[in-house]
Amino acid sequence: MLYEHIKSSYAKEHIMIEEKLGSLGITLPTPPKPAGSYIPVVRTGNLVFVSGQIPMKDGQIQFKGQVPTSISVEDAQKAAKLCITNVLAQLKAELGTLDKISKIVRVSGFVNSSPEFYEHPKIINAASDLLFEIFGEKGKHTRIALGVSSLPLNSAVEIDLIAETI
Repeated sequence: MLYEHIKSSYAKEHIMIEEKLGSLGITLPTPPKPAGSYIPVVRTGNLVFVSGQIPMKDGQIQFKGQVPTSISVEDAQKAAKLCITNVLAQLKAELGTLDKISKIVRVSGFVNSSPEFYEHPKIINAASDLLFEIFGEKGKHTRIALGVSSLPLNSAVEIDLIAETI
């Protein structure tokens, strides 16, 4: 009886997350393959570490260049959301379902930016806000938002993430 209740609750949560993604127009892609000598996800205990994800879609970088000289703040925010979509795809591939996430712990965001640009948090806020929109209170997290002089493959944004699982 208890097992059936837990199974039913789990199924309802699973549908809610899938419905939430759908209602936001988010379809998780096949997770991008690593572009270097690393693995995309590491689990240790109840923590899951996702390697840096860039705004890749269908094998192509969608947002390239430095903010704001060659890419706008608005497009960099779209890049941050795409990075989070790829993070979620990596998590789902590792965990089988995003419903196993009990807390987003940490987001580290890197913005390819010119030296005079200081609005890095504005870019990474797009990713943080999306996580909160998807996961509610479980999506609130600690964070770092840094400007860097370049990123792999001239990506505009790169984001890594640490999540806690049940």
